[in-house]
Amino acid sequence: MVGVALLLVLMLAWPIGLLIWANGKIDHIDALSGAADTPGTTYLLAGSDSREGGVIEDPETQGARTDTIMVLHVPENGPTALISLPRDAYVEIPGQGASKLNAAFSWGGAPLLVQTVEQLTGLAVDHYVEVGFGGIEQLVDAVGGVELCSDLTVDDADSGMVWTPGCREVGGVDALAFARMRKADPAGDIGRAERQQQLIAALSGKVENPALVLKPGQQTALLSAGTGALTVSEGTGILDLGSLALAFRNAKGEGGITGTPPIVDLDYRPGNVGSTVRLDPDQTPGFFAAIGAGTWPAGPTGGMPEG
Repeated sequence: MVGVALLLVLMLAWPIGLLIWANGKIDHIDALSGAADTPGTTYLLAGSDSREGGVIEDPETQGARTDTIMVLHVPENGPTALISLPRDAYVEIPGQGASKLNAAFSWGGAPLLVQTVEQLTGLAVDHYVEVGFGGIEQLVDAVGGVELCSDLTVDDADSGMVWTPGCREVGGVDALAFARMRKADPAGDIGRAERQQQLIAALSGKVENPALVLKPGQQTALLSAGTGALTVSEGTGILDLGSLALAFRNAKGEGGITGTPPIVDLDYRPGNVGSTVRLDPDQTPGFFAAIGAGTWPAGPTGGMPEG
């Protein structure tokens, strides 16, 4: 009996201790705006491409930028929604005027990006989660690679993506290229958003594998890679990230919502900022109001504009 009791203690102590250890490794920043709460729970997910760390060389961009911006919303009632916001969406940035959405991150980091997204969506951000691109590579490698699929034929020097139509198992470097490629995709930002969501879903599937329970060494490596890649808002802990993972799975499931806001033009040129993505000014406010209320119907939404 003593042996059985000891085994039970070890089985419980290992995951609890692992969570405490992982929670202590997460970097926190003051990202939230303090805006009045809105119903439900809203996560803002950003993929950070920092030039300071030398992850990806780009002489034209200083500091940091974000190629990935997603809003994950869990309403009080109704379907969970994962909405990709095009980085080139032409939006109002508080204190700066109108520009591309990812300029908010370049100019003011996470706090300004949070304020801009809240102004655009009408949803108060409860948790901000930033993932470093270098960490994506490590995370994919920590799970032993992921299977990704695309119908495109690509040889893109900017992202490093080289692909022929089909599905294949890839490591971290190729997975990151898959998620970053935009210029060789006829769907531009929309196609990239779909591939980014595919990569996250593939990673989630690997992490949820029950076999990991029997592999404490791989659990440690995975948590080390994952937490090392993350920067989150103050007050966001490992349990909140667990809730985020469940919400993401629900959004990608049969009863969830995935896609983009309504888009009317993928090459909108208002002047001074080059080519931008124009969200539908008539439909976008109502779209986000319905996402927040949980009344938008489940299934894919948005995508390429008609015509």
